[in-house]
Amino acid sequence: MTTEAVLFDFGGVLFNWQPARLIQTVWPHLARDDAQALSLAQAVFQSFVPGSEWSEFDRGALPADEVGRRIAARTGLAEADVHALMAAIPPHLAPVQPTVGWLEELSEQGVPLYFLSNMPAPYRDHLVAHHGFLQRFRGGVFSCEVGQVKPNADIFHTTAQRLGLNPARTVFVDDHPRNIETARALGWRAVLFTDAGQCQQALAAQGWLPTAQG
Repeated sequence: MTTEAVLFDFGGVLFNWQPARLIQTVWPHLARDDAQALSLAQAVFQSFVPGSEWSEFDRGALPADEVGRRIAARTGLAEADVHALMAAIPPHLAPVQPTVGWLEELSEQGVPLYFLSNMPAPYRDHLVAHHGFLQRFRGGVFSCEVGQVKPNADIFHTTAQRLGLNPARTVFVDDHPRNIETARALGWRAVLFTDAGQCQQALAAQGWLPTAQG
C-alpha cells in the first residue's frame, strides 16, 4: 500500500525545540548545570501532559499572561522569569535545516505535505509570519485552533477529517513517543523522528517512501 501523504510535527522536527538548553540560556542564574536545567524544564512544561498549564496554552484555552502567572504560582519561580522564558521561545524555534531540505525535496516531487502541531497562538503567528517554506504545506492543524492536543486521540481524528487524509496511507512524523503510540493505535503510519536522515531510512525500511499524487 503506497504512502499518499506526509504529516509533519513542528517542534523538534521542523523547528528547534530543546527546553533545557533554552532554560540554560534564559535562566543562567537558575540553571547552573544540565541537571538543574532539565528539572526546571520538567517543572515548567510538565512534559506537555494534557491538562497542564502549557498544554492548555497549546490548545488555546489559556492566554500567555495567565499561563505565566499560573506557572510562577505553582513553581515558586518569579513571574518575570517565566515571562522572559516565554518571550525567548519564538527565536528559539529556529528551522531545522536538514528537515526543511527534506520537506522541500518532497514538495518538489509533488508529495502532498501536511502538519499537525501542538502550538500556542502567539508562536503559531510568529512561525507563519517568518518562514516562507511553510507554504509548501497543503494544509495543517494547529492545536490552538481546534482546542485539542496531542497525544490525545481526538486531534488525530480531527486532522484526518479536516485534511481528508487516510491514516493507513499517511506517514506521521513526530519526535514524541507518546504521540507516535497514539497515532499507531489509530492506524497511522507513524515514525519516531530523531533526524531527517534517520527518518528517511526508517521510511525506506518500512516500504513507506511517499509518492507524488499530483
